[in-house]
Amino acid sequence: MSTAEKAAKTPAGPDAANGAAGSPRRGLGSRIVGRLGGGAAQAVLVLIALFWLVPTLGLLVASLRSNEDNASGGWWNVFTEPAQLTAESYSALLDKGDFVDSFWNTVLITVPATVLVVAIASLAAYAFAWMEFPGRDWLFLLVVALLVVPVQVALIPVAKLYGRIEFGGFQMFGSITGVVLFHVAFGLPFAIFLLRNFFAAIPRDLLEAARMDGGSEWTIFRRVIFPLGGPAIASLGIFQFLWVWNDLLVALVFADTEAQPMTKWLQSQMRQFTGNIDILAPGAFLSLIIPLGVFFAFQRYFVQGVLAGSVK
Repeated sequence: MSTAEKAAKTPAGPDAANGAAGSPRRGLGSRIVGRLGGGAAQAVLVLIALFWLVPTLGLLVASLRSNEDNASGGWWNVFTEPAQLTAESYSALLDKGDFVDSFWNTVLITVPATVLVVAIASLAAYAFAWMEFPGRDWLFLLVVALLVVPVQVALIPVAKLYGRIEFGGFQMFGSITGVVLFHVAFGLPFAIFLLRNFFAAIPRDLLEAARMDGGSEWTIFRRVIFPLGGPAIASLGIFQFLWVWNDLLVALVFADTEAQPMTKWLQSQMRQFTGNIDILAPGAFLSLIIPLGVFFAFQRYFVQGVLAGSVK
């Protein structure tokens, strides 16, 4: 074999030498990242998740113990004395008419505030994404600018405005309607911004084909945009539902005793925790389990909406 042939077959450079000897040398960062996907790392993540769930487990167990048992020892004592578990706290709580009223007030506030935000934001997002009208871009910039306005800034002005709205014996301030409108107003900017960016990523060819078939804007929205935007709309619905269901600040300002949601009712029951845990623990767990069930019911759409646009 000639010298030229040997030189052509000999690897050049340190990388080639490493390749000839085996797999290329991996750096420290690459080795750490590679080991993070191993079974040991997954076991650690499972332990972290279980540790994160300990407070929720403690709340559940405390809600199933009597007030005397909770005062005498920690909730973990139930593992050695399972006879402490009882549903009497839930029965006593559900017998309280004011708690039941606050639960239905929460539903009457959360459901309309979620439905209205999703419906209005979907229509507005479609208009901003695919309809041409004067001032469209400036209006969208205004919507984006409203994202930076904190809720606290509007509490006093809106409270004064509500105080002036009264007709037929109906007072806006302190009513469920006032709380719903406030949540809708402050939920729309983010909702429009989120859905507009998602709708704008839908291929234009689909809309043009629908227009060539004689479809109106409403038909295109109902038959094309709404089905394709289902994951993003479901994600928005979950976000809005959780925000409104868990809200306390707006309820404290705008809801009176007859319109108070569960968060305000639980806050009104606060005193020494060990002396009132038989009310707070089951009430807090009931207020937690409803949004958790909603999240798991729409989890598939939520994941699709979060990942939408990440892969082309």
